[in-house]
Formats: sequence, structure tokens, C-alpha cells
Amino acid sequence: MPELSQETERGRAVLPFGTAEVTGPSMVPTLLHRDVLVVQYGARVRPGDIVVLRHPFQQDLLVVKRAVERRDGGWWVLGDNAFAGGDSTDYGTVPEELVLGKVRFRYRPFTPGQRSPLAIVRWALSAARPVFPDRPASRRFRAR
Repeated sequence: MPELSQETERGRAVLPFGTAEVTGPSMVPTLLHRDVLVVQYGARVRPGDIVVLRHPFQQDLLVVKRAVERRDGGWWVLGDNAFAGGDSTDYGTVPEELVLGKVRFRYRPFTPGQRSPLAIVRWALSAARPVFPDRPASRRFRAR
């Protein structure tokens, strides 16, 4: 389950945006380990959005998941990597007040081993991208 850096919480009091770093494989292939996220706090969440939330049982732990659908009592959230676990299939619906914000942008840091010109060009073309809702994936998740 991805844990996010506490930078997210520090930036929240001043601006509606903050950053967080992903650790773990639960959102692969959408988000990778070490991706840096730009999070908009208080943004309206819709099905398919990637969100940052407090873990329902360990609220000092921040996690990133995809909001699949609204249910009574909150959001049903799932990771994009079905084999990683640590989502609503384990802990049920996440109360609305635990959903902190929506991920708007992701940045993949440069890996020191990327030295060939082709690797640098590939990194430059894919490192920074906006994060959009994945509505077809949310329908696929719901069908399980």
C-alpha cells in the first residue's frame, strides 16, 4: 500500500495544493514507486479520480487509491494493481472525511542509471504528466 510523505500535510494549511511521494506498488502502472504527486486538497472527487486519503484503521498513514464509486458512508477505493491489495476490498468503504484530495499531476524523478541519450529522451517525454480520471478502469473494477 503506498505511503505518502508528510509534505502533503505541511502544505495543506497554507495552499490548497501539496506534494506527496508514492512508495509501494498498489497503483502500478498508473503511478510508480518514487513518483511525486501534486495533490489538490478539498477538490470534488468523482468516480475514476485518483485520491489521497487517510487509511481507515491507521489514520497517520496516507495512501493513494482510485475512487471507484460513492456508497453509503463514503467512497469505495481500489488500487490499479489488483495483486497489491490494501484497498476497500480489505477495509471497506472509506468515510468522506478521510478523503483529503485529488491527484492532479505526477512527476517521475530521474533515475541515476539513465545515462544513454535514448533513456534521457524517454524520461523527458514521460516524466511529468497530468493525472486524469480513468473512467473505463472504474467500470472494470466495479464488475469484479
